[in-house]
Order: sequence, then structure tokens, then C-alpha cells
Amino acid sequence: MSKIGLIIEREYKTRVLKKSFILLTLLTPVLLVALILVPLWLSTIKADTKQHIVVIDKSGLYESALKSNDLYTFEFTNRPIDTIRNNVQETSELTGILYISGNLATDTAQVILYSDKQAKMETVSYLSGLLDKYVEDQKIAAYNIPNLREMVENSRTDIKITTVKWDEDGKEQESSAELALIIGMLSAFVIYMFILIYGGQVMSGVIQEKTNRIVEVIVASVKPFELMMGKIVGIALVGLTQMLLWVVLTVGLSTILGGSLFAPSDMGELQNMAAMSAGQSMPPMSDNMAAEIYGMLSGYDFIQLLVMFVLYFLGGYLLYASLFAAVGSAVESETDTNQFSLPLSIPIIFALYAAIYSAQNPDGPLAFWCSLIPFTSPIVMLVRIPFGVPVWQLILSFTILVLSFAGTTWMAGKIYRTGILMYGKKNSWKEIWKWLTYQAK
Repeated sequence: MSKIGLIIEREYKTRVLKKSFILLTLLTPVLLVALILVPLWLSTIKADTKQHIVVIDKSGLYESALKSNDLYTFEFTNRPIDTIRNNVQETSELTGILYISGNLATDTAQVILYSDKQAKMETVSYLSGLLDKYVEDQKIAAYNIPNLREMVENSRTDIKITTVKWDEDGKEQESSAELALIIGMLSAFVIYMFILIYGGQVMSGVIQEKTNRIVEVIVASVKPFELMMGKIVGIALVGLTQMLLWVVLTVGLSTILGGSLFAPSDMGELQNMAAMSAGQSMPPMSDNMAAEIYGMLSGYDFIQLLVMFVLYFLGGYLLYASLFAAVGSAVESETDTNQFSLPLSIPIIFALYAAIYSAQNPDGPLAFWCSLIPFTSPIVMLVRIPFGVPVWQLILSFTILVLSFAGTTWMAGKIYRTGILMYGKKNSWKEIWKWLTYQAK
């Protein structure tokens, strides 16, 4: 086995067999699934106690609109508000006092909900929904037109534009801009997190070995460049292993726990709650809707997406990891990394923001140029690919990325070779430039 292979094996086994790696790999999917499913599960649990609301209706028009049910009890009264509020025993059992001062058909602001603590959004939405529906029905009835309610309902439209794309052979395939956006942003965010987290691990690993003087023993048998490449590739394999396990465990836990926690009726209720929060109605997902989604998914070449994801994933990581390794070799401790690591972090963060804006206009100048610049292309290009990118742009972008990776690896190797054995001195940008321009005799 080559020396680089031995270093890769050492880096991989050392990190994967750590208790911290095992715990983080197992606990992260559990926490992620809990953050998603627990709030949804709690939202399906109905309160055992009724909400008691006293209604003071000065207009006398809305007693038939506010009917008691299993969750709400409405008590109509003509007593003054102050009398009710001063009765401590009564107010402690009340959810609130609903005061209607006039005809809501002429002034919708003539209703106030008093309570001793902040009213829940669910309660406010429920009350306003009942009153809105009643006032709307009264207005429609005032026109005295037969079947006006049915005519109004039939006049409401929800126009949906179906997007269809065609390939070079003229074959048509239904697509979805929203789906392309989700696929692109998810891919870009994964690469962003991977570069930021595991690039930082490369830098920390180099600093630790340098601080412990282990590197002096290692470079006695391998070249510094081999050590740097072995560390970069080894940590990349660790990251890929961890992310693969996260995906498998998260999907598995979500499927098992989702099926056991939620009945089909609960899923329909959750869908209705989401629709209500968005202020619109949403029909439950039917077989036809599921078939439409499947048809849209089949319109994307997931093999191409996966191949391009892996290529840009590796290209972006290797580009930044070599620079993070160079930074780690040039400093004495992690507290000294800020002045060198900040210039590396800024392009990564900018790439994420550029990806967000590029998703709205994937063929715009920002998306085009940021998908060619090697420091942003691994993230931005992944957003553009689901929308369709010309082949020449893909080839040009990846060629620039590979050439840039070769150049940064050469530069990082020169910095690493000198800086890895430098102790007791805080290096500056000027000193690092000397290492780059130094010509070995």
C-alpha cells in the first residue's frame, strides 16, 4: 500500500472509531427526527379542557354564529366588562371576554378579545373564522338572489400552470420549478455544510499534530505533501461515511416512528392545519396527486444529478480542504487561525447567499459567474443543474474547478512543507508569501 493510502487508513480508522464520532452519528438522526416529529405529534393532541368564553354582544346579531361545541363554550351576557373582570373566581375559569360593540358588516374592527394573559393564536383564528363566515353569509343573503352562495363558490378559481420541458429529441416531460428549487438548494446546502465542517476538521487535525510534535515523527518517513493529501482524503471519507449513515438512519427512523405515531386521520389533520396557517384550503393528497409528483420526479435525470453532485462535492471539498490544511500548518494554535481562516470562510458563506438568489434566476449574471468562479461554483452550480445548464457551461465550470484545485494544492503544499515544522513564531501573510516564492535548490 502507498504511503498516502496508509495515511488515509490511519486518519479514517482513528476518527471513525472514536466514541465521539459514534455518539454523534447515532444521536444526530435521533435529534433531527425528534425535532420534526415531536412538535407534529404534540399538535395532534387535543386539549382535555374546554375554553370558556364570555360574549358581550352589544349588537345582538351574533349569538347564532357562536355556538358551543366540544372545545369551546360560549356564554352570552349583558353584564359590564369591569364587573366580570373584578370577579377573580370567575375570571380564573375564563379563557377570555369577547366584546362586540357593533355591526361587523360595516366595521370589522368592532370586536375585542380580553384575557388575563396573551390569547392563543388558535383561539383568535377560530373566533375570527366563525364571525367571518357568519358576516359573509349575511351579506350574501342581503342581496336576496337565489343560489348566490353557490354562484360565488363556483366563481372562485385556482389556476395552476403546468410546466413542461422538452429535451433535444423533442420529448416532453412535466416538471416543477418548486421541485427543482428544493433539489438544488438541498444539494447546495449539503456541500456547504460539508466544506465548512470537515474543512475545519482538516485544519484542526493539522494543528493538533503540529502542537503535539507528532508530525516530526511522521515526516521522517513520508513527504509533507503526502501527509497533507492523506489527511485531506481520509477526513473526506470520514465525512462521507457519517453523512451516509445520517441519511439512512434519519429516513429509517422517520418511517418507523412516523407510521407508529400518526394514524392516516392525523396526517390529514396536520395537512389541514398547515393549510389553515397558510390562509388557504388544501385538499388531502390523492392517488392522482401522488402520481403527478412521481411524474415530476421522473422528469429529472437523477443519475446526472448524482454524478454532478459527487464531482462538485469532491472538487469543492478538495479545493478548500487543501487551503485549510495550509492554514493549520502556518499557525501555532487554533486561537491564531482567525486571520487566515476568515478569508476562506467568506467565499463559502457568500456562495450560499449567491445560491439562494440564483435559485430565483438560475440563468442570470450572478448565477452564471458564480457557477464559474471555483470558490463558489460547487455550491451555486448545484442549484442551477436541476433547472438545466448548457453542457459547455458544465465542462467549463468543472475544468476551472479542477485547475484551481491543482493550483491551490500546489500552493498549499509549499506552505504546508515549510509551516508544518515551524514552531515558536507567529507567521504573517508576508512570511507565507516568502514560503510560496521560495525556490528549492
